[in-house]
Amino acid sequence: MELGILALKSLYLMLPGLFANMAPVFARKYKFLDIPVDLGHKWKGKRIFGQNKTYRGFLFGILYAIIIVYVQNILFMDFASFRHISLIDYSSVNVILLGFLFGFGTLFGDLIESFFKRRRGIRSGQPWIPWDQLDMVIGALIFLSIVYVPPISVVVFLIIAVPILHVATKRTGYYLGINKEKW
Repeated sequence: MELGILALKSLYLMLPGLFANMAPVFARKYKFLDIPVDLGHKWKGKRIFGQNKTYRGFLFGILYAIIIVYVQNILFMDFASFRHISLIDYSSVNVILLGFLFGFGTLFGDLIESFFKRRRGIRSGQPWIPWDQLDMVIGALIFLSIVYVPPISVVVFLIIAVPILHVATKRTGYYLGINKEKW
């Protein structure tokens, strides 16, 4: 597969995960379910996941992923050009399940990464390269594999490209005053 086509198809596949990863930031203004997943518990003197991993973030992340998969389904059904860039045949999968797997997998990967980040004494929001960038990809792909296993070329591309995009996005956010860390 040509690199440009591989990039387009891979990133289009990952859109639900990318949106799920951003959702908790956008949902911060809502106080609904602003409850830490670890309920404030500690393990060996350190928070298990941290204050910023909340049920609200999981809920909104999963909802964002379901919405994006639903939109991808509509585009797949109505436009031949989207059928050409889609790796998934959206007409043959349950879009709610697919969105849930993307959203939950993305945030579960982030949760696991946060557990290890806390063990290493790295504070929330502080970079931990490459794991801050790979957690969501690995989590999303593991859970996605329940209904779809992408070609190895797509997996390799995502493992290389998403961290680069993540760092570029974080740096842009820093220069725009959105992020506190420069990365």
